[in-house]
Amino acid sequence: MEFSAKQIATFIQGEIVGDENATVHTFAKIEEGMPGAISFLSNPKYTPYIYETQSSIVLVNKDFVPEHEVKATLIKVDNAYESLAKLLNLYEQSKPKRVGISPLAFIAETAKIGKDVYIAPFACIGDHAEVGDNTVIHPHVTIGSGAKIGSDCILYASCTVYYDCRVGNRCILHSGSVIGADGFGFAPTPAGYEKIPQIGIAILEDDVEIGANTCVDRATMGATIIRKGVKLDNLVQIAHNDEIGANTVMAAQAGVAGSTKVGEWCMIGGQVGLAGHAHIGNKVGIAAQSGVPGNVKEGSQIMGSPAYDAKQYFKASVIYKRLPDMYTELNALRKELNELKQQINK
Repeated sequence: MEFSAKQIATFIQGEIVGDENATVHTFAKIEEGMPGAISFLSNPKYTPYIYETQSSIVLVNKDFVPEHEVKATLIKVDNAYESLAKLLNLYEQSKPKRVGISPLAFIAETAKIGKDVYIAPFACIGDHAEVGDNTVIHPHVTIGSGAKIGSDCILYASCTVYYDCRVGNRCILHSGSVIGADGFGFAPTPAGYEKIPQIGIAILEDDVEIGANTCVDRATMGATIIRKGVKLDNLVQIAHNDEIGANTVMAAQAGVAGSTKVGEWCMIGGQVGLAGHAHIGNKVGIAAQSGVPGNVKEGSQIMGSPAYDAKQYFKASVIYKRLPDMYTELNALRKELNELKQQINK
């Protein structure tokens, strides 16, 4: 499908600079632009590419002022990245959706399947499980007995939703993700470690996205809860009885120990570790590879291991680099002080 600059500008409420009849049929990065493609510029580091890109249309922020001639048609918007996201969603929605149930899928007689659902070969849906309308289930997906999947979800190949767990509407579960595996609960005994049964469930609210090979463990009792709008990257671990607040995002390889509560709108970097039974306030930012041993106040920006205030961390980092020189200076001062003491004693 082709779209003109005029059509695109109307959809994203942008201002055209150039040919309103320029058309595009695909997307491309600005540095890899080609005729018939639409690109975007939001990071100033990529500004040089706008003067040489072959893309037909480029989305830019309203404050962009070119220093040289730009061959592409520009569409100025409040936020180029957000506008691109809208266009990509429109493009994705325009793709034909699969419907129908493969005869090679296994569906228990007591399961409930909604309207216009697609179930691929070798998917398995257990007793009394429920799948909502318009949901797409790819090959080798396993939905356990009593589990409930909402409407308009996508479950990619080989992801697993254990028995009795809940997945809301418009959720995306990527390949290899596991919802509701047992939490890491063991009681030490003289003979070894005795398993503590994990009798709770895991709940994903609406608009949650779970990355590939990410695990959300079921609760020991009650529920592990991923609130509305949360986005978890690949290889993230959410332990039993955690609660992740609405619209929080976590980058790859982050891990949250058991019974920790993370607030809303938090941004957690890659390889961050959160200790168990901690409370993380709303709108907290935690830099990559930070280790968080306890509670964090709302609005804090922290980094390091153990993590503390980011501004203090940067100041300390500058001093840390100077420690060898400071050590040499300290020894010189000690030597001078000892010489002065000897002179005074004489």
